[in-house]
Amino acid sequence: MPLTNTQIRYGGVAKTFHWLTALLILTLIVLGLVAEDLPYATDAELARKAWLFSLHKTLGVLVFFVALARILWAVSQPRPGLLNADKRAESFLAELVHWLLYGALVIVPLSGWIGHAAASGFAPIWWPLGQNLPLVPKSTSLERLAGAVHFVSGRVLIGAILLHFIGALKHHVIDRDSTLRRMLPGDAPIGPLPQASHSALPVVAAVAIWCASLGLALSMAQGADGALPNGPALSEVTSDWQVQEGTIALRVTQFGSEVEGRFDDWTAAISFDDAQPTGVVGDVTATISIPSLTLGSVTKQALGADFFAAESFPTATFSGEIRHASDGYEALGTLTIKDRSVPLTLPFLLSIRDNAAEMRADVTLDRRDFGIGDNMPKEDSLAFAVDVAIRLTATRKQAGTE
Repeated sequence: MPLTNTQIRYGGVAKTFHWLTALLILTLIVLGLVAEDLPYATDAELARKAWLFSLHKTLGVLVFFVALARILWAVSQPRPGLLNADKRAESFLAELVHWLLYGALVIVPLSGWIGHAAASGFAPIWWPLGQNLPLVPKSTSLERLAGAVHFVSGRVLIGAILLHFIGALKHHVIDRDSTLRRMLPGDAPIGPLPQASHSALPVVAAVAIWCASLGLALSMAQGADGALPNGPALSEVTSDWQVQEGTIALRVTQFGSEVEGRFDDWTAAISFDDAQPTGVVGDVTATISIPSLTLGSVTKQALGADFFAAESFPTATFSGEIRHASDGYEALGTLTIKDRSVPLTLPFLLSIRDNAAEMRADVTLDRRDFGIGDNMPKEDSLAFAVDVAIRLTATRKQAGTE
């Protein structure tokens, strides 16, 4: 059997690419559907789910490179003509499915890879080249968009595979021609090919389907926030020092990979007298909207009942007094998350210039103190330590202003 194609037959290389791609794609579809439906209520369940997703992602990267090699080989070879080219409707559908499959072989794995690179942590790709991609930032919005494209294009792929299978079966069982046999090992007997009329219509139709699919994915990504718990926005607070901007970021380690996130909605009422040389110099009350959390690919899991339980406990609070410390200042008070209140000392650095202040604080919490992830009692799945970084700027309220 020759390795290269002819005008009527596929060569050994094309056949190998075809069946290798088919095997990998069918394996990936099963892995993805099974992994998506698996529960993750316990430590063992989450570990199994993550293992299957890692296998899915790793094979997906392999499919991407196999698909690129297959496409490059295909464009360098003559393409055997259709055995039913004289049947316009069938040949149009065959060409359409061909272009849908080629598009899916690139779009499906690439969108999954981009979504993984844009997210943080959970189910790493098993290879030594890292988890990131050039020009792909860590972005929740990009992760959601890529995830939506992966979902929609995956369904296009499944539909195209079904049509491809049905077409091959029809050729073999009803038409009794060599369409299927010429993709198998050996040299199937092939008679004269019917005259083919080449048209750009199948390509145009495939492009139209892909544009519609990507438009659907974009609308799904824009509405993705509605799938998560959505608490009311926190009311603004006024105090002696008014927060202008800031972040409350956190970092956890899951399955050995760091996952970074932040709370986008929080308030802080601050009373502070920098003229006091010693002792207590003020107080602070901070409120955090738990549903405003984004935590990479595990946001939905983090907001669930076994973790932050955002629907039942939509806010966390810290209240305490501010006092001088040996190195800067510290806030000594109580942090309440869910139904757990824990004493907390928060050391911080403060820089004041005129009536503007910059504050930096870093603290490590133990998730077990707040009943977060009690279903994961081991650190090999989810580390106990949660690193929190607070950065804010505030301005002093001037006398006589509201």
